[in-house]
Amino acid sequence: MIDKIKDRLSRNERILAYGAGRMLHHGLLQMVGLRGGFHAVWFDEEHIGLTVREIEVGVLAARAMGLDSFVRVAPTSYAIVTRCLEAGSSGVMAAQIFTAAEAEEFVSWSKFAPRGGRGLNSGGRDANYGGIPLAEFCRKANEETFVAIQIETAQSVEECDAIAAIDGVDMLFVGPADLSQGLGVIGEFMHEKCLAAIDRVAAACKKHKKHWGAVSANAEHADMLAAKGCTMISPANDVKVFSAGLESVKQEYAAFFE
Repeated sequence: MIDKIKDRLSRNERILAYGAGRMLHHGLLQMVGLRGGFHAVWFDEEHIGLTVREIEVGVLAARAMGLDSFVRVAPTSYAIVTRCLEAGSSGVMAAQIFTAAEAEEFVSWSKFAPRGGRGLNSGGRDANYGGIPLAEFCRKANEETFVAIQIETAQSVEECDAIAAIDGVDMLFVGPADLSQGLGVIGEFMHEKCLAAIDRVAAACKKHKKHWGAVSANAEHADMLAAKGCTMISPANDVKVFSAGLESVKQEYAAFFE
C-alpha cells in the first residue's frame, strides 16, 4: 500500500512532488523512486498531451515505487478528468482556472453524485476493474480523490478565498511562471506582487482549512514557500533533472567540453 497524498495532507506532512511529462518514461520514474526523497508524481497532461496509455504506465511505475500520483489537466472537458482517474491516478489538478465558478465545475467533474456528475464507469483501475460494487466505488472515490486547483492567473488570485471555500477542493496550487506573467512581472518570482499573491493564497487556505502547494523555481523560492506554510513543493521535473545532469557531466569533464 502506498501512502496517499490525502493521507499525508491529513497528517499535515510536507509533500515533495516530482513533475513528469515531456520525458515521461517508466524507467525514469523508477529511478526517482529508487533514489528516494519524493512522495508523489504529478503528470503534466496540460502541456504535453499525454495519452491515457502513457498515464496508465506512468501511474503503474510510480505506484510500484511507492509514489502516489495526480494529473494536471486543462479544465476543458469532463472526459479527460475521469480518464485520468480511471487510469489509476489518485487525483487531478486543474490548470488555468480564473473563477470560483470554473473551479466548482471542475470539482463536479471529479466527483460522483451527490457532490458532482462524474461519468460512472467501474471498468477502470480506480474501481479495481469492476471489482468494487458501484455504490461503494462512488463513495470511496468521492472521499479519496484528490482535487487541486491551480492559482496562476490574476483573477484566480482575486477569487482564491472563494475557490478555497469550495467543498471538494483539497489544495490550491500556485504556478509561479504563469502567475508572474498574469501579474506583469514575468520571471520575477520573488517580486512583491508575486509574494503578495502567495500570501493571499496561504491566508485563504488557512481560513478554510485547506492545503496549498507550488512549483518552486529554485532553493530560495522553495525556502520562501516553506516559510509561508506550503504543504506540497515541486522542486523538479524531468526536463529540469536531465538538464542539471547534463550540466553536471559537462562540469565534471570540463576539459573535454572546451
